[in-house]
Amino acid sequence: MAQQVKAVIARAKGAPVEVTTIVVPDPGPGEAVVRIQACGVCHTDLHYREGGINDEFPFLLGHEAAGIVESVGEGVTEVEPGDFVVLNWRAVCGQCRACKRGRPQYCFNTHNAKQRMTLLDGTELSPALGIGAFAEKTLVAAGQCTKVDPAAEPAVAGLLGCGVMAGLGAAINTGNVGRGDTVAVIGCGGVGGAAVMGSRLAGASKIIAVDIDDRKLETARKLGATHTVNSRTTDPVEAIRELTGGNGADVVVEAVGRPETYQQAFYARDLAGTVVLVGVPTPEMTLELPLLDVFGRGGALKSSWYGDCLPSRDFPMLIDLYLQGRLDLGAFVTETIELDAVEQAFERMHHGDVLRSVVVF
Repeated sequence: MAQQVKAVIARAKGAPVEVTTIVVPDPGPGEAVVRIQACGVCHTDLHYREGGINDEFPFLLGHEAAGIVESVGEGVTEVEPGDFVVLNWRAVCGQCRACKRGRPQYCFNTHNAKQRMTLLDGTELSPALGIGAFAEKTLVAAGQCTKVDPAAEPAVAGLLGCGVMAGLGAAINTGNVGRGDTVAVIGCGGVGGAAVMGSRLAGASKIIAVDIDDRKLETARKLGATHTVNSRTTDPVEAIRELTGGNGADVVVEAVGRPETYQQAFYARDLAGTVVLVGVPTPEMTLELPLLDVFGRGGALKSSWYGDCLPSRDFPMLIDLYLQGRLDLGAFVTETIELDAVEQAFERMHHGDVLRSVVVF
């Protein structure tokens, strides 16, 4: 039987979010209903509210979440009621050319639940990234549920669902940071901070954090940065070169998503080094680089979508490292809040006052 639960929605572009009652249907074939325990407040949710993703209002916001599987639909074998899961927004299909080549992390046909959650009047909701987890319960494709060790704190585990995984994966999966490598991370919000932590976990010898906010740089040091550069007052390319013997970094992670910072990343890498773009640009942005420089510097220019992660592989492994005390995921949780405080959390996030506010149910 369908259930009525409290949730946060965005009705119109730029309008403040609101808490209202929504209807969550019973799970159909291949679907699951999850009781949400915690959900992080991510920049992507703010982009949805501002109409920066698309205009399919009203949106059911929230996507960086963990919770307990309550019920599953026909044919579901991945999870069962009672499982503690982290939600992801890329349930792989298993049939596309990437999946068949053994590269499911690049699945070209990811999917979400087929049914829609609605308002009480029947208006269909567009769930953020196919999840919609600023809600007491949500409906997702079962493949969006990744079972992890229930000993993990939900407020921490849920962060792997988006930003933290994007940053960790940008360094470890996409950038292939290895022992002894030098790394620079440009932009040290939640994603960039996670890239710093991932580089440390991978054994990088030198990790240079770059930002215009000294507060974020101080946080980056706590997450593992060995050096910091305030690019408001210092040329980051020159600073990175100076800190790497005049060569540039082996891997530069760009976590801002702007042409100016991408150019800095391009010229701050060593010959045959790697640039990883994990910051998300907007549609109107363009980039111009001398083609001879692209050729002459060699190496690799990569983009990292969701940290090139495979949730079934990466989430349990990272949770295990967290439980062993080897990965301080709790460092990303600045505050825990209630469901009706999401709008205020957006403001704090916009002003750079938090790494993550997390709604706890």
